[in-house]
Amino acid sequence: MSKEMTYEQAMTRLEEIVAQLEGGKCSLDESMKLFEEGAKTADFCRKALAEAEQKIQKLQTKTAEDSAEE
Repeated sequence: MSKEMTYEQAMTRLEEIVAQLEGGKCSLDESMKLFEEGAKTADFCRKALAEAEQKIQKLQTKTAEDSAEE
């Protein structure tokens, strides 16, 4: 999984992987490779969302602190 991939690109790739797996035309080997890639891509997305959530929480805390000082 490339660090340069955006969340949106990763989600698009994940959708492609799911479509291929659901299509049922992949060999067992190919299905296993796609599953592994999908798991890594999903993990990348989870981490990106967790980082975004942390940033939002920090901003909310800062905003609340700034409001309390006024």
